[in-house]
Formats: sequence, C-alpha cells, structure tokens
Amino acid sequence: MATDSNLPNLPAAPAASATHQNTAATTAPGEAIRVVLLYQRNTLPDERILHLLEAELAAQGYNVWVDRNLVLGIDWAKEIELMIRSAHAVIPLLSETSVLSEMMSFEIENAHEAAQQQQGHPRIFPVRIVYEGPLPDPLAGFLDPIHYILWQTEADDQRLISGLLDALKQIAPAKAPLRIAPTKGIRIMPKPATPALKAVAPSTPLPLEPVGGAVPLNSEFYLMRPADTELRAALTRYDSIVLIKGGRQIGKTSMLARGLQWARERGAKVALTDFQKFNASNLETIGRFYLSLAESLADQLELSVLPSDTWDERRGPNVNFERFIRREVLSKLNAPLVWGLDEVDRLFVCSYGSEVFGLFRSWHNERALDPSGPWAGLTLTIAYATEAHLFITDMNQSPFNIGTRLVLEDFTTQQIDDLNRRYGSPLKDQAELDRFTLLVNGHPYLVRRSLHEMATKGIKIAAFEAMADRDEGIFGDHLRRILVLLAKDPALSDVVRGLLRGQPCPTPESFYRLRSAGIITGNSQSEVQLRCQVYSSYLTRHLR
Repeated sequence: MATDSNLPNLPAAPAASATHQNTAATTAPGEAIRVVLLYQRNTLPDERILHLLEAELAAQGYNVWVDRNLVLGIDWAKEIELMIRSAHAVIPLLSETSVLSEMMSFEIENAHEAAQQQQGHPRIFPVRIVYEGPLPDPLAGFLDPIHYILWQTEADDQRLISGLLDALKQIAPAKAPLRIAPTKGIRIMPKPATPALKAVAPSTPLPLEPVGGAVPLNSEFYLMRPADTELRAALTRYDSIVLIKGGRQIGKTSMLARGLQWARERGAKVALTDFQKFNASNLETIGRFYLSLAESLADQLELSVLPSDTWDERRGPNVNFERFIRREVLSKLNAPLVWGLDEVDRLFVCSYGSEVFGLFRSWHNERALDPSGPWAGLTLTIAYATEAHLFITDMNQSPFNIGTRLVLEDFTTQQIDDLNRRYGSPLKDQAELDRFTLLVNGHPYLVRRSLHEMATKGIKIAAFEAMADRDEGIFGDHLRRILVLLAKDPALSDVVRGLLRGQPCPTPESFYRLRSAGIITGNSQSEVQLRCQVYSSYLTRHLR
C-alpha cells in the first residue's frame, strides 16, 4: 500500500520488454486480469521496482492497480479492501523495511483470507527485494509456504519480469473478478513538493533492533511489568490455566514468549500454537481443527506417533483429540508441558469455539478431581484480546473465568522514562517526557517505535509532535491500518465518530470490541476514551 512521491534520482523504469508477447493476460474477451501491487511508500529500491513492474505488466495487457495519491478516509479504506478482494493476483514487494509494515501485513492477510473464500483468488506472488531473511509473524504464516522471486540488483530486472509473467499466465479464474466502480469522494492529491524520505541522523547511528512484532527474547528494550512477574509465578506453580489478556499491540505475544522461555529453563517441555497462522482449511471443521492442532503439537515435541495414526473417525472429534493429548503427549513426556496458545480470539467466531473451550475447561476440572493424573502435567497459557463472554454463552463451559488471570496495561510514565534511558535519552528532560506522554499515553508499540525513530534519526520532540498524527509521519502506516479496520465495520465507525464528538459508547459490545482492538481505553462504557491523543487527532480528521 503506497503513495507515490517525487523521489530524487529515481531510475526510470525500463520500457516494456519486446521479448514477451501479450498472451494470457485476459480472462475473457475484453477483460484484463487485475493485478494489485503492494509496496512500502517512500522506500528505495522498492519504488523503482514498483514503477518497473507497473510499466511492464500494463504493457502486457494486465490491469494494474496501485494505491497511489488517494485522499485518506473511510472511502479510501474501503477501496483498499475491495481492490484486493477483486484482484486475480496480488504482488507484495518484500524488503527489509516493508516486512515490518503493518499495512503490508494487513493487506496480505486480506488477500490470504479472500483467497480462502474465493476459490484461490487472488493468487499471491511475493517478490523479495534484497532480503532473504525470515519473515515476521503473521507474514510468515501467510507467505512462507509460497515460492518467491528474489531481486538483488538491476541485473535481475528481466529475470523478475519473466518470472512474474510466467506465473501470471497460469491464472485461470473460475469467474470474472468483481467489477468495482471508483469509490465516490476519492480524488487525486497533488504530489508533495518535498519527499519525506530522509531524516537527520546522528553522526554515529545507534545499533538498535527494528520495531515491529514480538520483542526478541534477548532484547535490552523489553520492559518487565508486574504481569510478567505474576506469569513467572504461575508457571513456577504449573497452574492449570494461565490467561493473558490485553488489547492489540500491548505486548501479549512478547510476554508469552518470555514466560515460555522461563518454563523451558526450569525444565518443562514447551510448545506454542499461534492461531494467527491457521488458515481457513485448518479451521473448516472441529475435526480438521483438532487434527491440525495435534499435528502442530506433535511436530514441536518431536513425537514418534503422528496424530493421524491414532485418529479413529468412529470416535467424536473431542474424544480423538483428548485421547491423543492424554496417551501420546502427557503420558510419554518426562516433564510437565507448558502449552502457549496465542491469538485464540480467532476461535471465538468459529461455530465450534465454545466446544473447544469447554474441552480446555474440562481438563482443568479433571486436574482438580485427580491431582496425580496426567492432566496435572499440563499448563495452558492463553493469550487473547476479545471479551470471551460476548461469544461463550455458557460460562460454566469457559476457561476464561478460572485459573490465573493476568491483564496487561499500557506503560506508566516511569516505564516510559526507563525505556527512554535505554534508547540513549532522546527525550532530554521531564518536560519533553511529559509532552511525549501526552501524545502516545503509554501505548507500548507507539512508545517504542517513537523512541527508536527519535534515537536513530535524531528527531526532536517538536518535530515529533508535528508529525505524530500525520499520514506521512512516523505512525502513518499504523494509523492507516486502523482506518481500514474501521472501514470494514460501518457501525463501529459510527461509534468512534460519536466518541470523537463526546458522545457515550452506546453498547457494551461496541465498547469491548473497540477496547480489544486497542483503539479505546477505559474500564467501563462511562469511562471510555480514545487510547491516545495521536488516535484522537488522526481519526477526527479522517472519520468525517
């Protein structure tokens, strides 16, 4: 997802190659295959590759779409999703910078979900740009199984074009893509006079890790919070169920990873299941879900018996899964098992979700009834954001009201001050710290991203204040993702509009959903407020 800009010294894209004939570029007479290009704005050489592919594919008869120079707002956000879902092919340009982009990840997730629902369309054809490293989650779950094309220098231009044209020729859509008229209210913006590609950097760049996704286990920039201490205590006791609850981007996955490492160092067997990596086929039925879950567990624990070897279709799904866990996992491990379950919110919308959670609850009950039985060796550590009671009607079948419950909160002023020192004190005094906190209000991702940018690029507090809520500022990618998320739910967008006008949150459901998404804070509907000033300013401008 990108906006074009006047890039200095941008090499011109080569003219369309004469070596490729315009073949297989249509699905029906007069209808061109629709291709969406995704890339990270204001980044080289990503922009050069974009222009190269756009020119070549258009010359070969493909209908190429790039998100370029659109006025941001709800209409823009709807257009993004519609164009991806109606495409035959999506080509993400993956570089060291773009793989950390929230919008890139969100768009690829949308393409992946659409393909699961639309007979494989759009097809995703990743292009890696001078980057062969591991992909962060959740990108890894979507793209690792897909072959990619690697571009390293301009000498690879023709090979890249040839590879993509060959891949696109294989597309044979079962039906024509959706025909979408241009969204009303969107107009072209003039190109900015000065591109925002560079910032003043300190003479000696700080060796700081990139910000995005889970914080590495060996990171010096991870802040221990009270919930971390409580998690370690619960895992030391091997509690049956440990719940980690918190809104989006508050640090649940990073905290879970450290808890699992703590358990590992204490001699427990450890497994981690990230439900964000499960695709539609894994979640299609409860039987398929349990089998996928068991296969993942068997692989991580290097079990000699495969779940499919013990599965008996004459038994019910719950019986098959529970029997495998009891007989092939817990009875054969010579140590307690700490099993981390991340992003379990995905199960709330599955028709069988309550049944799965009821099974987890029954293991807790079995442990209480038979302390020396196999279930005494299992600890489930569950990370989630959504309010479980909105989806599980029978709370007697829910694991979310038992066990050890931990709630992650935003950073305090003291914690921000601590992290600021770790980054070399880009905020020079208490006055600057107060100005900074007023804008981001302890939001863990925004705090860490801000301090990283300020430390590595020499950005002063005044410049930070000026750009914090801007479309091309430090958080532009993050804020656009929120806008697209709200565009998918008009009712929730209306609730946010009301909050911005000082109206109360109308329903408990809208309150919990917005809080789980990390957009608002508050302990009740009457205490609700936008999570930080940056969100408030940005959404006030775009949710008109």
